[in-house]
This record gives sequence, C-alpha cells and structure tokens, in this order.
Amino acid sequence: MNPNSTESTHKAHISQSCALDSLTKCLDAIDWTKSPLIPTIVQSIEDNSVLMLAYSNQESLRLSLESKLAHYFSRSKQRIWQKGEQSGHLQHIESIKLDCDNDTLLFMVRQVGVVCHTGAKTCFFQTLDSKDSHNVSIPRIDTTKLYGIVDSLYHTILQKRSSDPQTSYTASLYAKGINTICKKIIEEAGELTFALKDAKQEDIIYECSDLLYHALVGLGFYGISPDRIRQELQRREGVSGIEEKNSRQS
Repeated sequence: MNPNSTESTHKAHISQSCALDSLTKCLDAIDWTKSPLIPTIVQSIEDNSVLMLAYSNQESLRLSLESKLAHYFSRSKQRIWQKGEQSGHLQHIESIKLDCDNDTLLFMVRQVGVVCHTGAKTCFFQTLDSKDSHNVSIPRIDTTKLYGIVDSLYHTILQKRSSDPQTSYTASLYAKGINTICKKIIEEAGELTFALKDAKQEDIIYECSDLLYHALVGLGFYGISPDRIRQELQRREGVSGIEEKNSRQS
C-alpha cells in the first residue's frame, strides 16, 4: 500500500469532517425557534444594490453553503428552488452574513443576468414613500422565453390584481371575488366543451386559452403557483389513472 495514498485519504477525511462541523455550526447559529423560514436579503457584491428578498429554511441554507449557489424556500411553490434553475440567472454566493438577532440572513452574491421575473435588475423598483410614487424606469429584458408563457402570464395576473378594476379585466375579477371567478371558469369550460364537440380547431385553441387564463386567475386568488400543478403532474407520472383516482377516495 502506498503510504502517501493513505495519508492523502486521511487528510481528505479530516477535511470533510471539518467542513461538516463548520456547516453544522453555521446552521446552529440561526435561531430557528422563531420561524422555520428565515428572511434572506440578497445584495449585489458588485454595486451593493439590494436585489431581492427571499426565505431560507435549514435545507435550502445547507444547499447554499455547500454549493455556493443561492437556494431558497419558495412559499408559493412550497419547495426548495435554486435561483436561476429555470432562467439560468444564477446567484453565486460570495458571503453569507447573519444579523444581530440571529434570525435574518444577508447573501452577498454575484448575479448572472437579471434577478427579477419582470426582467429588471432588482425586484425593488417601485417607489411608495414620495409624492410622485411611481415605478422607476429601468432597463428590462423579455423573460417570457426564459420562464415560459404560463409562468409569465401568472405573474402578470398577480401584478394586475392591484390595478384599477375600471381599466383592468383581471382586477375586476378579483374585485368581484371568488364566486365570480368560479362562474367564469365554469363558463369557459362549457365553451371549450362545445368547441370540442363542434371539432373546430381554432375555436378549441381559443376557448382552451380562455379557460387556462381564468384557471390561473383562480390559482392567483389563493396564491398557488403553477409550479405546484407541475409538481402534482410529475407526482402522477407513471401512475395508473385508475390507481390515482382510487387513492383519492380512501
């Protein structure tokens, strides 16, 4: 046996053990008793601008510490996600800081691309505390191709929720409440079935688009991300439809 090989293996084990000890200490330093989700401020290492606010749980923080890529817990998706997993706009972590109360994190990151789903470089571009409150005019990129039309449409629906009901159809649906939204979903589902019965492809596509839009409005009413629908469909993949239906009856 090569003694140098044995020594190298021993050093590797020691290094790994030290890394695990350090990781445990990092996680234990946080006061998780206050909440399982810790507010996480994200700041650019390049110009110190505040990019976004997210939430970390123990597992997402562990992944962030290990990979040096930002991971968070999404409250809308109800899962851990790596920032940029869909868009490619990753966040490379330069340092992680903990506040004086041990219940808030600060990620200093090197951002790839843009941080906001709107295509903006920061999620904080709306001004509220001045006489002329407005959205700051900032350069943006088209993120539709990055996130897909369904996710982009869902985010647009959420943004329209706070618009004037007199000028926004989406806002008017939310203003009227869930009963109106449910009636519209039923109405659009009926129109789709008639289009299917008439076997008119253009009408089928049009009515299906209407139904999908109103279904997204319904999801938005309860803050349910389309990602959770994808998760459920992935869960069902490879499962017999009969078996899946019977499992819900028990």
